[in-house]
Amino acid sequence: MRYPVTPDGRYFVVRGRLWRMSNPNLSEAEREDGVKRLMAARRAVGAAKRTGDDAALRAARGTVDEAKRDLGERGLVWWTDGAADFSQRMVRSTPYADWFTALDDAEREAGDRPAARS
Repeated sequence: MRYPVTPDGRYFVVRGRLWRMSNPNLSEAEREDGVKRLMAARRAVGAAKRTGDDAALRAARGTVDEAKRDLGERGLVWWTDGAADFSQRMVRSTPYADWFTALDDAEREAGDRPAARS
């Protein structure tokens, strides 16, 4: 099941926590490139963990961060209305609390489950 996405499309909810969505204003080519780089960096994190290579792990995590920033999931927000960033905050302590509470049980439970591991 898909995780609940806030009505404004800025966040999705996993384990009751808000996570910023990618910038919808990116071109398809920019988005595809960013996702490819992110997935490669995540594979590099896994490889570094398996081999115990701390330097490679730091480098791979840096590449993950860079790709997420390029996708708009970290760093400066991609929206322009001046609204605050609630990324990584518990949904119950944000202006989205009422929206989340109003979801039906199945939708809310999807946002309470841990993300699938790949």
